[in-house]
Amino acid sequence: MLLGHVLPSLHPRWDAAAGPRERLEFVECTGGFLPDGCLRFLLEAPTASHRSALLVPAAEAPPNLLLQWMMVVTPGVISLQAWTPRNTACRTGTLWSRPVQKAELTRLANTLLHVPNLHWILVEDSQRRTPLITRLLRDTGLNYTHLNVETPRNYKLRGDMRDPRIPRGTMQRNLALRWLRETFNKNNSQPGIVYFADDDNTYSLELFEEMRSTRKVSVWPVAFVGGLRYESPKVNAAGKVYGWKTVFDPHRPFAIDMAGFAVNLRLILQRSQAYFKLRGVKGGYQESSLLRELVTLNDLEPKAANCTKILVWHTRTEKPVLVNEGKKGFTDPNVEI
Repeated sequence: MLLGHVLPSLHPRWDAAAGPRERLEFVECTGGFLPDGCLRFLLEAPTASHRSALLVPAAEAPPNLLLQWMMVVTPGVISLQAWTPRNTACRTGTLWSRPVQKAELTRLANTLLHVPNLHWILVEDSQRRTPLITRLLRDTGLNYTHLNVETPRNYKLRGDMRDPRIPRGTMQRNLALRWLRETFNKNNSQPGIVYFADDDNTYSLELFEEMRSTRKVSVWPVAFVGGLRYESPKVNAAGKVYGWKTVFDPHRPFAIDMAGFAVNLRLILQRSQAYFKLRGVKGGYQESSLLRELVTLNDLEPKAANCTKILVWHTRTEKPVLVNEGKKGFTDPNVEI
C-alpha cells in the first residue's frame, strides 16, 4: 500500500488501517474538516473503478487540523468552491493539462490566499495526480484536496477545436460533488458554499464575500462571455430573478455561465441526484443540467448589488507561441514552467 502525503504529522499506523486490500493511495488532504467527529480520507485505487473511504477518529487526528473550512473546486483545470460565513470554511478544486496550467493555477492560488476559511478541491483530468500539481498545491500553503479522474478520449477536445457538444470538465466537477457527499453527511450542520471556479478567470475578492450568505443558489453577472461585455440575470424591482440578459439561447432553464453562481453545501448534500450531465446535453446546458435539480428560477438569490456589479471576468489566458521549441539548445525540457 502506498501512503500519499496527507499531512506531515501523519501517524505511520494509519497506513495499515485500510487493511490488506489492493494497492490504494490516499487522496491528498490538508486543512481541517472533521465531519461527524471524524476525519474522512477518500481512498483511490489505481483505476477509477473503485473508491472507498477511511474514517479516522477525531481524537487521533493531527493537532494542526482546523475545524473551520471553505471549499473551492477547479477541475482539469476547473474550479469548484464552497463558501460559508466567516466562522466557517470554503473548498476549492482544479484540474488541467496545458502549457499555461502552472501559471494559471499560481494566479488563482494567489487570489485564494486572500480568502478566509477556504479549502481548494483541485481535480486533475489525468490517470494519476501529477507531481507538478502536487508540488504546487503544497507550496501554496492553502488547505486543499487533490483528486483526479481522466476524461475519456472520445470526449476530449481535438487540437484547437471547441466542440460545444463536448462537456468539458464534467467528470471532474462530478467527482468533486461526489467527494463532498462522501465526506459530509446530509444532516451535517456545518455550513458551506460550493463554487465552480475556472482557473483562467479573474476574481474580485468581493465576490467571495458576496457568496457567503447564499441560502440555496446565488447568482451574479460574468464579464466577457457569450460575445457580450457581460451576461447577467435579469432582476426585477422586488429583487427576484425573472430571466437572463444573454444573446446565446436565452431560453435555457438557467442561461448562466459556470462562474456566475454558487450553491449552498447543504443543498448539494440533500439533493444527491444532482450532477452535471455528461451525455444528452447540448452545449451551454451544463449549468442548467445541475441547477434544475437544485432550484427553480424563483429560488435564485441575486448578489453583486442586484446583479449590477461585475466581480468575475472570463479573461482566459493567451495561448503561448512556442514555434521555436524545435530548435536545439534554447530551453531545457526538464525546467518546469
